[in-house]
Amino acid sequence: MEQSPTKLSLTVKIFIGMIAGIIIGALLQAVTDDSGDLTFSVFGYPVSTYAVLVDGIFHVIGQIFINSLKMLVVPLVFVSLVCGIMNLSEPSKLGRLGGKSVLLYVGTTALAITLAIFMAIVVAPGEGTEFETELTYAAKEAPGIAQVFIDIFPDNPFKSFSEGKMLQVIVFAVLFGIAIAMSGESGKRLGSLFEDLNTVIMKLVTILMNLAPWGVFALMAKLFAKVDISEIINIAKYFFLVLVVLIIHATVSYSILLKLLTGLNPIILFRKMRDAALFAFSTASSSATLPVTMETATKKLGVNNSVASFTVPLGSTINMDGTAIMQGVATVFIAQYYQVDLSTGDYLMVVLTATLASVGTAGVPGVGLIMLAMVLNQVNLPVEGIALIIGVDRLLDMTRTAVNVTGDCMVACVVSNSENELDKKVFYDLDAGVKEEEVDFEQFERGSK
Repeated sequence: MEQSPTKLSLTVKIFIGMIAGIIIGALLQAVTDDSGDLTFSVFGYPVSTYAVLVDGIFHVIGQIFINSLKMLVVPLVFVSLVCGIMNLSEPSKLGRLGGKSVLLYVGTTALAITLAIFMAIVVAPGEGTEFETELTYAAKEAPGIAQVFIDIFPDNPFKSFSEGKMLQVIVFAVLFGIAIAMSGESGKRLGSLFEDLNTVIMKLVTILMNLAPWGVFALMAKLFAKVDISEIINIAKYFFLVLVVLIIHATVSYSILLKLLTGLNPIILFRKMRDAALFAFSTASSSATLPVTMETATKKLGVNNSVASFTVPLGSTINMDGTAIMQGVATVFIAQYYQVDLSTGDYLMVVLTATLASVGTAGVPGVGLIMLAMVLNQVNLPVEGIALIIGVDRLLDMTRTAVNVTGDCMVACVVSNSENELDKKVFYDLDAGVKEEEVDFEQFERGSK
């Protein structure tokens, strides 16, 4: 009897795609860097191999992959949140979910930036740094606090859907879910439709996850064909310090919080976060990774959909732990570069400003650099200093996004456990959600014959 070949897990496939993309991208950059680009002739015209692969094939595949993920974000959040809200057993639970989630997200952000500032003061990444940059950075103006609260509520929900304004989508979904729950038989009929829609959308997420290795390969190949290694060398202490603090916060801070607040095993959490973390690292977008993060929370970690549908989308919008770490280290780095001494009061102001800004600037494009500009202005540091670090920010953004989505799922577990809505059997089952990741594409071939 012939044995069927061993199937690679989705995590392994994504990891292979990532490593292959990094190698191919680095080789392309090495070949075209000094020795000149490889060209070939098409109808008598010279065509660049680099342009065809990097700006052509890799760019197209990568963007299609990113767009496909973003395509699912608004439908997934709206439908799953409506399902979760309409099935709430008690209305007061919604207030508890919101209060606990926001408190945990803000608390972990404050902890992250405090850790970052402490490590930056100890390591001093900006001392002795002597290099010039011709880049400049013009800071965008952050919205006022009054406008922030106004913008949470949509004046046109369909416009919010099309523009992907997640806080507005969340507010409308919550109100719509409450209305369904209060509408009797009509609400029940519409609710059953939303339950079916939720099942179909989650299956669509699974289909895209199975195509992820190719998308991840293309994204990594394009990035590493373009990344400037000299930028990293110039500010190596800053670059690696941010990486180290991100890793410490993700592995140590989250582990302690999860163990203290739930008693759950953090190692299980990290094992089950592998797919979502790889997605986040590749896309550098919490929003694009949201469909995978939701599936991880519900199918693999055992978080009830009524909790996950609220906490995870909220976290993808306001949870800025990774960005806070970048801001903490960057603030100290820029202060040391310009030889400006910051007082204890200044550092406390940095912690407070960055923590509040993580919520206040949620959903604003370029949020990380806008927040950093706000922090620098608060302690009278030159905003132009952002130009010193902007060259390596893309690589660091990938890592901090992976940290952010891990924090989203950690908070979802804590909140769900506090509401007695966490299925611990699923959490501790290492195979939970694995079968759901598999898609039998051959059934279409069989059905067409």
